[in-house]
Amino acid sequence: MSHADTPMEIAQAYEDLFAEFVAKGVHPNMVRVVKRAIQITQQDFLVTEGVRTPERQRQLYAQGRTAPGPKVTWTLKSNHFVQKSGYGHAVDLVPFPVDWNSIPKFKAIESAMKQAALAEGVRIVAGADWSKPDRPHFELA
Repeated sequence: MSHADTPMEIAQAYEDLFAEFVAKGVHPNMVRVVKRAIQITQQDFLVTEGVRTPERQRQLYAQGRTAPGPKVTWTLKSNHFVQKSGYGHAVDLVPFPVDWNSIPKFKAIESAMKQAALAEGVRIVAGADWSKPDRPHFELA
């Protein structure tokens, strides 16, 4: 996001960012939930992944297996792919400043996303609720 000083500039920067997510194919319902969540939470966050290609998914799957780095996904399938609806149904969110190890920060984001989904009437699934938690991940139910 570009540098913004006034509340109006910050609001416009967020609007531009969310318009970009829709333009890149993230489902409008998910965009609405993320937009509401950033208004609810005191924990700033970034969207690190929206729509993902099968090639990108293969790269992430290779990580920690045949490529350097920790494992970050357990499947070659993904709701980040464009679905039959014509949109990707998932996003990955991380605390800002980025802190991959702060469970409380991820929990704050999760709480805001769940509150936002309820307020927007959109059913979501949080990756944190899975048997192998994926704290950054949220997808449409």
